[in-house]
Amino acid sequence: MTFSAEQRLAARIAWYYFQEGLTQSAIADHVGLSRARVNQIIGELRASGAVQLHINTPYGPCVELEAALKHRFHLREVIVVPVPAPETDIRRVTGMAAGQYLSETIRDGDVVGVAWGGTIDAAAGAITRKNGRSTTVVSFCGGFPKSTPVNPYDVAARFARLLGGPCYYVTAPMFADNKAMRDALVDSDSVQEAFQQVRKVDIALLSAVDLTPQSRSLEYGLISEEQRQSLLAAGAVGDICGHYLTAQGGTVEHEITDRIVAPPIGDLIAIPHLVLASGGEAKTPIILAALRLHLAHTLIIDESAATRLLQMDS
Repeated sequence: MTFSAEQRLAARIAWYYFQEGLTQSAIADHVGLSRARVNQIIGELRASGAVQLHINTPYGPCVELEAALKHRFHLREVIVVPVPAPETDIRRVTGMAAGQYLSETIRDGDVVGVAWGGTIDAAAGAITRKNGRSTTVVSFCGGFPKSTPVNPYDVAARFARLLGGPCYYVTAPMFADNKAMRDALVDSDSVQEAFQQVRKVDIALLSAVDLTPQSRSLEYGLISEEQRQSLLAAGAVGDICGHYLTAQGGTVEHEITDRIVAPPIGDLIAIPHLVLASGGEAKTPIILAALRLHLAHTLIIDESAATRLLQMDS
């Protein structure tokens, strides 16, 4: 399906105005139009019914990217969001899209699994509250040793409150001190209860963690710079739920992987519907690794990362 430049521009403006909340002046600067023309396009979108409670256009600026990614990686669905304005956190816009997608997809009675991260946290903020539903939430990650802006326990609790159901936590640190402690924690009744729930998950929201110098794992003190360098030397490009992957989608053997308290990778792959939401070009190596390992059925990504992803797999 091919769309005109005018249709693409209108969809992009709709996204910036109604989803990102940018002013008309900011949008005008971003797309290179006058404020009056931006205002005119927004008025036309409202009048045509293309914008209701959410953007409801039958076209988008990224539809060809969506089709290309879906075909290339044999995905069920792909949502590509426009490149955000420079001042906008990419995690917020991909997370908003993921939250809207989950709100429309989760069914009453589903068991929902969630990872951690800024994108997952933003998705929770965009979930439509469902009172009186019997939805169960399962966290895939242990906790952090200190308070951080995004904590796995807090994120999972937000999802549970919004979806109106109970929540199962991995009651252990994300990284144990050593392998023996990790094995003891995994064998504990409380962690086993959470891991058993993972095998019942119907739909899960995952995100990718990179190993660049700007990685949130470094920022939050989960790994040291020395560990980051050694993981890179071992062939890792990032992690999904604590599982460090190579560029080709293999798992990495490293001392840190012996200490991770997380569900087995095979249990994650077996989940019927995996939604991978992540953005930014720095994330493309780990996103590609996850796709090669079949850790996504639905991909939610930004325009720039989507373009880079196709280039990397060409």
